[in-house]
Amino acid sequence: MKKQLALFSLVAAALIATPVITRAQDASTNQPAATAPAKKHGLQYKGKVVAVDTAAKTITVGKQTYNVTATTKINKDGKPATLADFAVGDAVAGGYKKDGEKLNATTLHNSPAKKKAE
Repeated sequence: MKKQLALFSLVAAALIATPVITRAQDASTNQPAATAPAKKHGLQYKGKVVAVDTAAKTITVGKQTYNVTATTKINKDGKPATLADFAVGDAVAGGYKKDGEKLNATTLHNSPAKKKAE
């Protein structure tokens, strides 16, 4: 009787452990490939315009020069604009992406002037 009880216990333990082992193997083989999390907004810039070169299609903000491409979304005062609408001294902001050594502007818009406290 004791032998039958011991045998029954071993069989029951084996049956319980089998799905756990199977799940452990499945979990390690079905892992998705590790990928870098996608950036939502890219890199950002903000500052005063130091130079605008419409021929080279670049704008210098602070010490950085950004290339303005055909896909750059440009707005001034909430309306579509062109690079020529910006002048030295304008406060601007936007986003950019690095392409090797190049900094390509994805967006360019004027920054609203800060209201002075009265």
